[in-house]
Amino acid sequence: MRERIREIYRKHTPSVKLPLIILTVLFCMIPLLVESRILARSSRQEQVERRIIDVQNQCQILSNKMSRSGYLTNSALDNAAIDTELSLLSDIFSGRILIVNSGFKIVEDTFAISDGKTLISDEVIRCFQGENTSRYDSLKHYFVLAIPIPEFEQETGTITTGKTAGVMIVTASTESMYSLEESLKDKASLYEMMIFVIVLIVTILSVHLIMKPFGTLIASIRRAGDGNLDEDVNEEAYRETKQISGTINKTLEKLKAVDQSRQEFVSNVSHELKTPITSIRVLADSLMGMEDAPKELYQEFMHDISDEIDRESKIIDDLLTLVRMDKASSELSCTQVQINGLIEMVLKRLRPIARKRNIELIFESKRDVTADIDEVKFSLAINNLVENAVKYNKEDGWVRVTLDADHKFFYLKVADSGIGIPAEFKERVFERFYRVDKARSRETGGTGLGLAITRSVVLMHHGAIRVDSVEGEGSTFMVRIPLIYIP
Repeated sequence: MRERIREIYRKHTPSVKLPLIILTVLFCMIPLLVESRILARSSRQEQVERRIIDVQNQCQILSNKMSRSGYLTNSALDNAAIDTELSLLSDIFSGRILIVNSGFKIVEDTFAISDGKTLISDEVIRCFQGENTSRYDSLKHYFVLAIPIPEFEQETGTITTGKTAGVMIVTASTESMYSLEESLKDKASLYEMMIFVIVLIVTILSVHLIMKPFGTLIASIRRAGDGNLDEDVNEEAYRETKQISGTINKTLEKLKAVDQSRQEFVSNVSHELKTPITSIRVLADSLMGMEDAPKELYQEFMHDISDEIDRESKIIDDLLTLVRMDKASSELSCTQVQINGLIEMVLKRLRPIARKRNIELIFESKRDVTADIDEVKFSLAINNLVENAVKYNKEDGWVRVTLDADHKFFYLKVADSGIGIPAEFKERVFERFYRVDKARSRETGGTGLGLAITRSVVLMHHGAIRVDSVEGEGSTFMVRIPLIYIP
């Protein structure tokens, strides 16, 4: 199920505008809704409390009047006026009033239903003890008040404190307030809907304006994706867009450099592959144009053709080596290899070449070194470094190979007494097909790919390589490789 949801999300990935709009609307509307509900509830509670206080005050006045008139103690009196006030008061508050005497009998019911009946309840008992009580039922929307009717001393003309002649039970409805509240809620909901629409429209417009610079960035990236790498991205509306623009421009610069390097590489490959073929074609045409050519000249031309074929084959082999490394840059067959023995084996293969020019090969090993390397690839890198040191050396010169190590890396240094590299060319010697002295490279059979292959091998081992050189004095290539290879 999760995978299905993820697949749907990938196919229909929403714009960042959507969560921004949702969050903004929620941020605006939730406090408004909460506030309106709290205000409505507190307003209703306040109205109920006011109604209870109002009814309580009116009934308290009426109870004192009933006490002075002897409503409960003198049955001979005409109580029609008080009964009328009771009925009027109950109508005003949409309620019912019961008058209970000291014998718990109902002597007056404004609804004329329970006259003469007995009423014993918790409110009545507490009221006879001199305590006012009130109870509100929020579900049925009414409240009940129990108000004591104090005794009145006719002789002294005062109300007797602590003595209760009867109880006034008042039941009043709050339905009208509830209906008013519901009406206000309906109106508030309408206003909230209008506010929601306004907030939504304003939010959509605001988010659109805020996200507009990012749309410009996307358009610039699309143009770059279509191949327009010369156009810079300059969107500085926000700090973030400015940072993104800078990062994109740096990426475009790297892409342009890679594209230029690719074009140069294609041009160099075409040139390097075409040159031997051209030489072979010239030699072959010369032979075909000669009648009765001497055998010695024929053999010389065929020897030159064979050399050009060998050179073409070496260029193709080196190219294939680079391609294989580019395709499988992370595929190394690393094993524990004794580096000292590997270097000695490489030097042994190259001594005949060095001996022809009377160049001394020196190997200095400061300690035995064992490391995780791809033996085939790394021996090729060592071979390229030492072979270059021999080829671009002086007669009767020397090549010194030094091996050292610490607890993390081993260090290989190949120094020579050769022609050296001019300072302005040192950064480019690891580029493919780049040669400082092209004429000398052709004489020595160089293809311009050896150091590129070496650098690729070193980087595959998570190592580093650099060169120090003084023109006319010699060069020193320094390689650092981790003792333990971690993929």
